[in-house]
Amino acid sequence: MNLQQQINYRIQPGGKLIGNLRVPGDKSISHRSIMLGSLADGVTEVTGFLEGEDSLATLNAFRQMGVAIDGPTQGRVTIQGVGMHGLQVPDGALDLGNSGTSMRLLTGLLAGQGMAVTLTGDSSLSGRPMRRVIDPLSRMNASIGSTEAFTAPLQIHPQSRLQGIDYQMPMASAQVKSALLLAGLCAKGETCITEPAPTRDHTERMLQGFGYPVRRDGNRICLTGGGRLSACEIDIPADISSATFFLVGVSIAEGSEMVLQHVGINPTRDGVISILKLMGAEIELLNEREVGGEPVADIRVTSTDLHGIDIPEELVPLAIDEFPAIFVAAACARGETRLRGAEELRVKESDRIQVMAEGLQRLGIEADPRPDGIVIQGGALQGGKVESHGDHRIAMSFAMAGLRATGPIEIADCANVNTSFPGFVPSAADMGLQIAEVKK
Repeated sequence: MNLQQQINYRIQPGGKLIGNLRVPGDKSISHRSIMLGSLADGVTEVTGFLEGEDSLATLNAFRQMGVAIDGPTQGRVTIQGVGMHGLQVPDGALDLGNSGTSMRLLTGLLAGQGMAVTLTGDSSLSGRPMRRVIDPLSRMNASIGSTEAFTAPLQIHPQSRLQGIDYQMPMASAQVKSALLLAGLCAKGETCITEPAPTRDHTERMLQGFGYPVRRDGNRICLTGGGRLSACEIDIPADISSATFFLVGVSIAEGSEMVLQHVGINPTRDGVISILKLMGAEIELLNEREVGGEPVADIRVTSTDLHGIDIPEELVPLAIDEFPAIFVAAACARGETRLRGAEELRVKESDRIQVMAEGLQRLGIEADPRPDGIVIQGGALQGGKVESHGDHRIAMSFAMAGLRATGPIEIADCANVNTSFPGFVPSAADMGLQIAEVKK
């Protein structure tokens, strides 16, 4: 990113959050709606689509492969499905920007399409590990080239039909699981994945919504290749990851109260609610319902005093994207918060353990990074300048820290917030956060 494009946030200390808000649509579901809608027979109508850079990267990739897609217009997308084998060879490489989900899931989906495709991304994406997807796909007879470090660009070579696999995942990862299930659609025989711990199950739910049979037995998920997908309507709930910043902000800012509307509360994604409640947060689920196979609720949260906890390891995979915000809650809580078993945080858009630790330390908080987690001593947040390292969740988490800081906070390199939460600054300002965007 050049200097003309750099965006910083400046947060004035104090304030409170009040109001009702529907945050943008779920990023994970938005990605998958485009992927499965493109491979389906018929026309798929999507509402609530996240118009952020990551999900738009997936949408544009399928346009490059010959899929006619109208929108997005106010979250509405219409996909003219081309069927399971109707994708066309793109004219050039598919540039997936900053989106790890796009790259890992498309690697699986395209491995069995019998065509040559190159997947590229920005400098951040090009540094993220892809071996955990490449290795099991290679066992399915896929042919995938990469750098010596198993990073992008990835070259997917034409290959005869893939072979189903029975794979025991060494680490819980929804992206790896989803990549293998998508590859399994075009594989001979049965593909089964056993997870060491539950991860988000949007792919399995959506496959069934498109009429594709998926079998689950405990932590083992199986499907048989060679079937078809039938177009459907998809209503995407608000993203619990984006709602999390306000759950934390309200909890730590005295006098705050909000209702976050139409939020997805999928049981493989709701770990943040459990963790914050263990810390003493006042969170209530209202109007629980099911929309398109996904559980949804309105979430009321009010400010309260939080206390530190040992975060249960079984909740870690259910809150993996929400930990930067949880770390801010821990910084404002009484006592010590300890996280273990979260080594995956080191290979996200940034090393989220190290980057959050360094930022909290700059704001006067004791934060001790560990190989698989962190120990945070609650204290008084000071003002200061922190680096987001281009990580959207880091930037938004430190923005909420301003509610409790004693001085202004400046957050560097925030342009990538548009990957998951376009309109974050005006939305947060409307609710009461004293935030301004500063272009450098």
